Amino acid sequence: MKEGNKQFTTIDEYIRTFPEEVQAELEKMKKAIQEAAPEATEAIRYQMPTFRLNGKNLVYFAAFKNHIGFYPVPSGIEAFKKELSIYKQGKGSVQFPLDKPVPYELVKKIVKFRVAENMKESKSGY
Repeated sequence: MKEGNKQFTTIDEYIRTFPEEVQAELEKMKKAIQEAAPEATEAIRYQMPTFRLNGKNLVYFAAFKNHIGFYPVPSGIEAFKKELSIYKQGKGSVQFPLDKPVPYELVKKIVKFRVAENMKESKSGY
């Protein structure tokens, strides 16, 4: 799992710190986000892989012992409340268990929602 207090500088660097089977899921998560938000840039925020668009954080993800956390902020969770209802959630997060298939098509839909939200905010100046 993650190394102690290592400060990551890239998403790939973060992913490489996990066992191979977890790395494979993290790579799929990264790819799904990239496909849904090709203009987004990669970053590390709060020591988590982050995708940014128009200078704002779009979504985050991270691996834990038993799940992959996906953080599309509260609006992304709220907009897909029904589809995400089978997963453990927080205010702006959802946990995808490592022992079950991750719903990457749903992840893409949520990311596209966040992209549209981000574009709307950017145009309105928020």
